[in-house]
Amino acid sequence: MGTTRAYSNGRRPAILQGLAGLAVCLAVGVATLPMLERVFLNRAGTQGEATLRIAVEGLDATLERFQPLPKLIAERPILTSLLKDPTNQGLLPFVNEQLRLTAMSLGVSDLYLMDVGGTTIAASSYRKERSFVGRNFNFRPYFVQAVEGGLGRYFAMGTTSGERGYFFAAPVIDNTRILGVIAMKFDVRPFEEAWSGGASDIIVTDLSDVIFMSNRTEWHFKTLSPLRGEVFNIIAETQQYPLAQLLQLDIQRSPLANGLELVSIEGEDFVLSAQTLPEVGWRILHLTPAGPARAQALIILLLAGLSLLLLVLAGAIIAQRRNRARERMEEQERAKDILEHRVAQRTSDLHLVNAHLKREVDDRTAAELRLRNTQKELVQAGKLAALGQMSAALSHEINQPLTAVKSYADNATTFLDRNRIEDARENVTRISKMADRMAALSGHLRNFARRPQDTVGPVDIRLVLADAIDLMGTRLRAANAKIRYEPSKDAVWVLGGRLRLQQVVVNLISNALDAMERLETPEIDISVEELPKNRMRVSVSDRGPGIPQEIMNQLFDPFFTTKDPGHGLGLGLSISFNIVEDFGGSLSAKSRDGGGATFTVDLDRARPKQDREGLAAE
Repeated sequence: MGTTRAYSNGRRPAILQGLAGLAVCLAVGVATLPMLERVFLNRAGTQGEATLRIAVEGLDATLERFQPLPKLIAERPILTSLLKDPTNQGLLPFVNEQLRLTAMSLGVSDLYLMDVGGTTIAASSYRKERSFVGRNFNFRPYFVQAVEGGLGRYFAMGTTSGERGYFFAAPVIDNTRILGVIAMKFDVRPFEEAWSGGASDIIVTDLSDVIFMSNRTEWHFKTLSPLRGEVFNIIAETQQYPLAQLLQLDIQRSPLANGLELVSIEGEDFVLSAQTLPEVGWRILHLTPAGPARAQALIILLLAGLSLLLLVLAGAIIAQRRNRARERMEEQERAKDILEHRVAQRTSDLHLVNAHLKREVDDRTAAELRLRNTQKELVQAGKLAALGQMSAALSHEINQPLTAVKSYADNATTFLDRNRIEDARENVTRISKMADRMAALSGHLRNFARRPQDTVGPVDIRLVLADAIDLMGTRLRAANAKIRYEPSKDAVWVLGGRLRLQQVVVNLISNALDAMERLETPEIDISVEELPKNRMRVSVSDRGPGIPQEIMNQLFDPFFTTKDPGHGLGLGLSISFNIVEDFGGSLSAKSRDGGGATFTVDLDRARPKQDREGLAAE
C-alpha cells in the first residue's frame, strides 16, 4: 500500500505539469490564430488575382473586339440610302435582314439604326415581339455621343428587351453630314456564366459603385456605397438601371497586405482583390471566400498543437521506457547470442543441402545428356530396323536391273559383232538408265541411314515427302498399295531437318501399310495444308481398322505396340513424336469417320533464307 501511494503521489506533479503545458499551448494558439489567418487570407487573395487577371483580360479583349465594328458597319452605303429615304419600303426589309444576319455573324444580341432624332428605323430584332423598330433612344448617352460625331459606349439595362448589355454606337455620315446612328449591343451573361464555374465570385462596378455584372444574380444593381443625389438623377434620366433595385449592400472592409482587403458582404467574408479598366471606367472585383483560408489556418494550428502534444507524449513515453532500457539491452544480448548460434547451425545445414543439390543437378545434367544420346541411338536404330525390313524387297528391286544389264550387255556384244551399231548404242543407253536407277535407290538408302545432326532450318516439305515415297516404293509395290498425293507447284518451307522429317514420314507410311496388311489394295492419302498462326500440317491417312479409344493415350509411349511379337519394338511413333517436338511441332492421331486412322504433323512455316535441299542441313 505504501508503495502504491508513493507512486500515485509521484505522478501528481507530472499530471499538473502536463495540464499547465496544455494551457500554455492553448493560450499560444489563441494568440497565434489571427496572424496565421491573415497569412492564409493573403495567400488566398494572391491566388485569386490570377483568376481576376483572366476575367479582366476576357472583358478587355471583348471590348476591343467589338469597339471598331459599329464604325465599320456605319460605312455601308445602304444605311445612308435608308436614312435619306426612311419610308422606302423596298429598301427597309433588306436593311433589316442585313442587320439581323450581321448580328448573328458577329455574335451580338442587337444591331439597330437610328435617325438623328433617336428613333429606330431598322433593327436586327425586327422579327421579334419586342422589336427596337420605332423605339426612341435619344435619352441614352451612347446615342448622344455618337450623334455628336464620337464613339458612343454605355452599359445599361435594355428598356425594350429587359436584358443587360454594353452598347457601342457610331455616326452614319454622308460626306460631312451626320444622318443617323448605328448602335450595337452585346450580352454580358456569357461572362457571368463562365464566372459561375469557380469557387470565388466576381463583380463589376461602374464609377458610382453600382454592381452591373456578377455571377451572383442577387447582387445585380446593388451598390457598394451610398449613391449621391445627382448620380441617382442621371441614372433615372438615362434609364440605365432599375431604380427600385439600387440598394446598398451591407459591407465591412479591413485592409490586408499587398492591396488586398478583407470584406464582409451581407455577413459573408471574402478576400477582395481589384483591378480597373480605365477606358470604360469599370472596376472588377474578385471575391475569394475567407472560410477555406480560415479553416486551413485552424487546421494548421490544430496540427501544430497536436504535434506538440505528441512530442510531449513521446517524451513521457521515452522517459518511462528508460527505466526498462537496461533490462531490454540484456535481453537483447542474450537473444543475440542465441540467434547467432542458431544462424551458425542453420548456415552449416544450408551448406550441406546446397552441396547435395549441386550433386543432384550434376547427376540430372549427365542423365539428360545420356537421354539425348540414347534418343539419337534409338532414332538410328529405328532407321536401321526399317532398312532391315526393306532389305529383301530392295535386293529383288536391284536384282532385276542387274539381270537386265547383263542381258543388254550380251546383246550389245552380238550387235557389235554383226556391225549393228545403232542397236548396240540403244542397248548401252538402256544399261546407263538401269545404272542411274540403281544409283538413285542406293543414294536414298545411304542418306536415310546417315546419322542426323541437330541443325534446324527451312526445309521444303515436298522434297521430304518425295524422298520418303521413293524409299518406300519397293514395299508399296510389293503390297500393291496406292498413294494419293498431289504435291504443290511452289515450294512449301517448314522449320525442321530434312532427314529426320523424312524418317517421320517413312514411319507413318510404314505404320499405314502395317494397318492395312489384310487389304488387297491398300490406299494411303497424304496431304499438306496451311493452318492459322503461320503453321503447316502434313496428314497421312490409311483405311485400316482405326485406333481404339482405350489405347489413344499410350500411342506415342516408348515400346508400346499392337503388333504381334517379333514384328516391332514400339519405338517408331515415340521416336517420331520426339523428333517433331524438337522442331517445335506436334504429332497427333485420330480415327477417321468410316474407318482408318489419320496421323497429323504440325510444323512452323519458315522463310527460305537459304537453299537446304541438300543433305548439308543434316
